[in-house]
Amino acid sequence: MDEKQRKTINMLTLAFGIAFMPPIWAVLAPFIGVGTGAVALICAGLFVANGNRRQDAVKISIGFLLGDLWAYIAVWVMETLQWNPNVELYATLFVMGGLAVIIGETFSRMIFTPSWLCGWAIGLTIMGPMKVNEIGTLPIQIGVAMLVGVIYVGVGVDAFQGMLVRRLARGGAAGNAAGQTGGADGRREEALEK
Repeated sequence: MDEKQRKTINMLTLAFGIAFMPPIWAVLAPFIGVGTGAVALICAGLFVANGNRRQDAVKISIGFLLGDLWAYIAVWVMETLQWNPNVELYATLFVMGGLAVIIGETFSRMIFTPSWLCGWAIGLTIMGPMKVNEIGTLPIQIGVAMLVGVIYVGVGVDAFQGMLVRRLARGGAAGNAAGQTGGADGRREEALEK
């Protein structure tokens, strides 16, 4: 099979995985009290941008959860300070952003710094306009959605797509096609080559 056909197979299996799995989360999230379900798609996007590296799923998840906590702390700090709001914002972002990078890179085996910063931005976007006493369970909802994004949407769609490609390859539909979408350790490529 030529390169164009390989890309088409990868594109269509990925499209089906994205069309099939994330909507299940979108429907179920409100039933379990998560009103921030869309956060999962953002977090899955970062997982995919990191090359669908399943071995990084835990440290990406830890980074997102730290970002969620960091956002809550930032909102609390800015509410507590009695300075000019622009000075509060700048000082909080300066100190906490610098600390996130220093801590994340110091413990880079356990923490994926880009997900920490991304998680912080997600949390600030959702919680930033609120007072601390209005936040309620939002940090928990955001954290759950982050984990769902990495594990269910990120790892799950990657595994589902890999399974589809392998089945197509076994059924002869894919022939000896090769290629990946950045997937897990070349499994798609190996399946298509068989």
